[in-house]
Amino acid sequence: LFLWALPPSGVIFPIPVFIHKLSLLTMSEGEFDLKICCMGAGYVGGPTMAVIAKNCPKVRVCVVDLSQRQIDAWNSSDLPIYEPGLPEVVDECRGKNLFFSTNIDEEIAKADIVFISVNTPTKTQGIGAGRAANIKNCELCARKISEVSTSNKIVVEKSTVPVRTAEAVRRILSCNDKGLDFQVLSNPEFLAEGTAIGDLMKPDRVLIGGQQTPEGLKAAETLASVYANWVPREQVLTTNLWSSELSKLVANAFLAQRVSSINSISALCESTGADVSEISRAVGMDDRIGKRFLQASVGFGGSCFQKDILNLVYLCETYGLHECAEYWNQVIVMNDYQKKRFSEKMVGKMFNTVTGKKVSILGFAFKKDTGDVRETPSMFVVRDLLLERANIHIFDPQVKREDMFAEMDYTCGVNATNTPHMENSITTATDAYSACDGAHALAILTEWDEFKTLDYEKIYASMMKPAFIFDGRNILDHDKLREIGFEVHAIGKPDPLAFDDL
Repeated sequence: LFLWALPPSGVIFPIPVFIHKLSLLTMSEGEFDLKICCMGAGYVGGPTMAVIAKNCPKVRVCVVDLSQRQIDAWNSSDLPIYEPGLPEVVDECRGKNLFFSTNIDEEIAKADIVFISVNTPTKTQGIGAGRAANIKNCELCARKISEVSTSNKIVVEKSTVPVRTAEAVRRILSCNDKGLDFQVLSNPEFLAEGTAIGDLMKPDRVLIGGQQTPEGLKAAETLASVYANWVPREQVLTTNLWSSELSKLVANAFLAQRVSSINSISALCESTGADVSEISRAVGMDDRIGKRFLQASVGFGGSCFQKDILNLVYLCETYGLHECAEYWNQVIVMNDYQKKRFSEKMVGKMFNTVTGKKVSILGFAFKKDTGDVRETPSMFVVRDLLLERANIHIFDPQVKREDMFAEMDYTCGVNATNTPHMENSITTATDAYSACDGAHALAILTEWDEFKTLDYEKIYASMMKPAFIFDGRNILDHDKLREIGFEVHAIGKPDPLAFDDL
């Protein structure tokens, strides 16, 4: 199958869906209209390819990865990531038109479209350390594609990358000695963990960037025709390569900026007696502003926001746009301030010492409905309490102890070697009630729904007195908790003990 022999948009998959599903039971590999290979079986590659397979039964999709352990997990009932709705999608398609493999060379060779969906972490050393994205994995993928390919292919950047990374990928691919033609596209993801399947099934937009040449436009249309199986064509946007690459960084920067903006106001609210929730509601009712991402919290986390903003800062510095770099860097500064402010408030309200005190942490994931702990605000609060020699008990319904410790080592540099008391000072509880039993304080650091409905009278009875609650997500009924007897402190909420005119 030669790339440019593919049928035009709207003709590739004309067979009715019910026939598709029946045909999957007996389809041989040669009966697929298109073959897709995705390099990288992580948070983006796995769910994205699963949804493509679900909506395109005549497309063969294979996700490849170097990690046998990761691939084995994708081929099991215990998927390597937690995402609501993902197991059902994988179960529906796996073994039919969705596959997971470590046979990277073979899968690339027979693919028509190859997605690059690998990690692009912030550099930890060298030029641009702490800000620039390390695109080593993208380059390695491009070299592997060039090495093993025997036919023309469309290569799609799915990873979040600095603007003009596609040029490096294109140059590497163009150096192949087989006379092959590779068209490079940018197709950034805009999904959010915890709602990824819904975001992929009903996206706000699909962005495809390509070279503005006849070959580049045809490649973009080929990829667009895949998404057209379930996404309205008017929501599939096509741009040039550089606009697409930069759009992802800018989108995340704007979202993070809103979080830092309202968090900066939360500090002012606590000092003046204003209520940040009322401020958010009043401001969000303005159609020009909108209400999304105006919920004050302990701070943002996850793999994207901080990394992408730092990448944007570095790009601005590289092009001599220092004022622009300083502007966007302040979003990170404010986020760090919010996390530190929360830790300091906990210590300050608990009589300026937490040494030897049991402190319960409810939630370690960076947001609800995911087990992802990358850059989670909870980790920084735990680090600060650890340094204060608190006895920390953590409960999160989806996060494993080894993942907590691995992230604390990778991001904070805190491990059992340089912090010998770490193992004994951090206990991972099996439920919220045991985490809170005998605690001087509890802190809500992830907005899991189950934390809203806990029996707080039972928890209060089991805690040391005075019993403190620090609500880092503003998800609890603070008035009711005070009636029970708790001393409650929340983000951007006035303290009744500090104001007599509320």
